[in-house]
Amino acid sequence: MRPPSMRLRLLLATTAAAALAVLLPSVAAAEARTYALDRAHSKVSFTIRHLMSEVDGRFRDFDGSVTYDPQAPERSKVEVTIQATSIDTSNERRDDHLRSADFFDVEKHPTLTFKSTGVQRESADTLRVTGDLSIHGVTRQVTIPVRITGQMPYRGGEKVGFASDFTVDRKEYDVTWNRAVDQGGVLLGDEVAISIRVEADWAPPEPAATPAPSGR
Repeated sequence: MRPPSMRLRLLLATTAAAALAVLLPSVAAAEARTYALDRAHSKVSFTIRHLMSEVDGRFRDFDGSVTYDPQAPERSKVEVTIQATSIDTSNERRDDHLRSADFFDVEKHPTLTFKSTGVQRESADTLRVTGDLSIHGVTRQVTIPVRITGQMPYRGGEKVGFASDFTVDRKEYDVTWNRAVDQGGVLLGDEVAISIRVEADWAPPEPAATPAPSGR
């Protein structure tokens, strides 16, 4: 077999260089980025059984960040802090009770937190996120499903979306208040359904300022 000609070697090298030039931006774009929660377009809400119906509520004050790598989701991580006093069930008397020592005891335990310890891809648009969930001063490890709801360029940066629905047993976090009713049973259920919807933003770093030339 003849060795490749000079022209063929040059053609192969040029083709490889062109392919590399196309690939490099994609590799850079796939690096993990840290997104800040867009609080105006995110929500943390919950539902709990009350007798034969349900009560819905939400937390209005929260913050956090998501580090996300779509090509290597195991490198992703999330941290969220929720202010317990911001609970809102559209009933002031009930909200004051929930802030009291019977429930969240916000004076002693002002925040609820979640910090991931591991992420696994379950499918093309679903992750399983394991982490430490702290409520009422009690921390337990949980694994929750997280759906990737979108990723897009936005205002010179990037926006990404996630959604998660899961349940916790409030008694596991020492939130045990309840009341028996005369007809039998108790006022509240133990299972709390939690719903999280997140939009988060990434912005490119500001370019470093060029120092002004020193005068003579």
